Amino acid sequence: MPLSQSYGFPNPLGTTQLVDGSWNFAVFSQHATAVDLCFFDPDDPVHERSRVRLQQRTGSVWHGAISGVVAGQHYGYRVHGPWVPEHGHRFNPNKLLIDPYAHAISGRLGYDRRMSDPGNQLNRSNSAEVVPKSVLTDRWFDWEGVERPNRSWGETVIYETHVAGLTRRFPELPDSLRGTYGAMAHPQVIRYLTNLGITAVQLMPVHHHIDDGFLLDRGLSNYWGYQTIGFFAPETRYASVPTDRGEHVREFKGMVKALHRAGIEVILDVVYNHTGEGGPEGPTVCFRGLDNFSYYRHERADATHYRDFTGCGNTLDVRHPFVLKLIMDSLRYWVEEMHVDGFRFDLAATLGRESEGFFRENPFFKAIHQDPVLSRVKLIAEPWDLGPGGYQVGNFPEGWAELNGKYRDVSRRFWLGHHGIMSEFASRLSGSEDLFGWSRRAPCSSVNFLTSHDGFTLHDLAAYDHKHNEANGEGNRDGDSLNHSWNHGVEGPTDDPLILNRREKHRRNLMATMMLSVGTPFLLMGDERGRTQGGNNNAYCQDGPISWMDWGPMTERQRDFHDFVRKLIAFRREHPEWKRIRFFSGTVPRNGKTRDLVWHDFGGRELGHWDWSKDAPGALQMLIEGRWLLIFNAGNAATVVPPPGTWTKWLDTTLATGFLENPETVGANLEAGERSLLLLRSREG
Repeated sequence: MPLSQSYGFPNPLGTTQLVDGSWNFAVFSQHATAVDLCFFDPDDPVHERSRVRLQQRTGSVWHGAISGVVAGQHYGYRVHGPWVPEHGHRFNPNKLLIDPYAHAISGRLGYDRRMSDPGNQLNRSNSAEVVPKSVLTDRWFDWEGVERPNRSWGETVIYETHVAGLTRRFPELPDSLRGTYGAMAHPQVIRYLTNLGITAVQLMPVHHHIDDGFLLDRGLSNYWGYQTIGFFAPETRYASVPTDRGEHVREFKGMVKALHRAGIEVILDVVYNHTGEGGPEGPTVCFRGLDNFSYYRHERADATHYRDFTGCGNTLDVRHPFVLKLIMDSLRYWVEEMHVDGFRFDLAATLGRESEGFFRENPFFKAIHQDPVLSRVKLIAEPWDLGPGGYQVGNFPEGWAELNGKYRDVSRRFWLGHHGIMSEFASRLSGSEDLFGWSRRAPCSSVNFLTSHDGFTLHDLAAYDHKHNEANGEGNRDGDSLNHSWNHGVEGPTDDPLILNRREKHRRNLMATMMLSVGTPFLLMGDERGRTQGGNNNAYCQDGPISWMDWGPMTERQRDFHDFVRKLIAFRREHPEWKRIRFFSGTVPRNGKTRDLVWHDFGGRELGHWDWSKDAPGALQMLIEGRWLLIFNAGNAATVVPPPGTWTKWLDTTLATGFLENPETVGANLEAGERSLLLLRSREG
């Protein structure tokens, strides 16, 4: 059928099928002089089948309704305009461009020299052969009435995972399904998550992304996926179905439906602070070619250079209304169309940057706050970036939770026996009111984590003093060198039972601390079963055994720890003291009941103001609601005097199983083993 063009509409941006069967195309470019729409045959995606120049422009939006195309059609844009890099304009119609609103993108995106304009010189090489194509998609899907779990923050336990990393070696899956959205939807995978007690999976980036050229040169790839190029398009490499006609969009929806049916929410790790186009030498595949000056932030003195708050070569200019609109439209699409339940925003401080620095009243936060869709989902900030004043933990507005890096650091340091941190450790245990209370946020705003994809796994945190990133090909210079880790006497693997016992206890201490802290717990994939990356603390380019979950038979030590984590999550679920919606007051309530929080030293004496400044390793008792007593001992074995009453011991991290099979009554004095955590319950309470 021959193509024909009619006026069409400037909104919505992207593609929309109209009632007459034609498709409306609308794309933003403020400084372009002309926009060509190029069509490709899915069976021959290299050569253009036809090209149409969009005839209509409304404001900064170029648009037209095209008859003669159907769902599954491949397309891209070529945009004409000035080539003046020093003024921020880099229009080059030789570069085929992905639609920033494409709901599906075919193929995998790597780097080829035909994509870029090195040295700020216009490269006339046609990039159509190497750039994936945008795909028209049929958006119909049967959700079968499956509702969102709508978990409260108080009952939320987050499991950070990678679609491929979790399922690539899962034993009960057919080879064709491993590493895919379909694998995440498999009953056996879901059963594993529900048996563990997980209520939300936080998926590392699933937006379509670029493989960096320097990684491809080393035979590696961008495994983590933080080089986004398609904010509406699911990544094709996690598809088990053909992707040339966008079938993987339905596969993604099927994954969400299956997880929801099991009561598990889906949170997406999203990257709106920068794009995969990188610096000026990087590929031109979308935003740079559409309107470089509008989409990115530039240095004032020389617009050939980007302002880079992310360490990835560029920063999206969220201050521009159409860039803000792109982000908001993307977020709403994933909630309304794909049914996800929330987002973790990578380097979220960048999204709040004005001209000079972070501003919590930024238009982006205001837009989220007033949006009837987005204001109702879970919003989690990674509250820092690499720019000046980039560490903003506790400074995000109402409605936001934050990854609490201060919780991670002080918890690690406490169990290493560091001095002078008792006061901060106590604040983190009790919900970090100092960080979140002032802005009228609840304790659940603190997302408490010990490990994440970015750093050591929990196993490696207790097995390595130093990072071992040699496999990344960067001379072990990449990754953080300050990890607050401890190898317990031997770097890496060992058969020494004494060292292994100490390592296991160290992990039990850390895990019990997190699960018995007030706030929202966050568990890294595989920490519950001793997953190791061999000391690699920056496995962003390791799409292989270093990063994948090892689903082989667990050792006795691994089984004990897995059961310990599962019991901790179950314990937390069953006891409301750890699901607080308000911070502790520490004062005697008017009804005469006991205080909700009291701190004691090991002699049973209540801690006073000056006690918190003592420069000594941790020795602390935390009495919650008069019912539960947590004893933290980061030093040598010690005798502890509990508060008055009759106490039963439920948990002791000196035991391989952690929890006692039958809680036992303790006397007026009890022994806290070296570097151990105990949990006691009051019979009176």
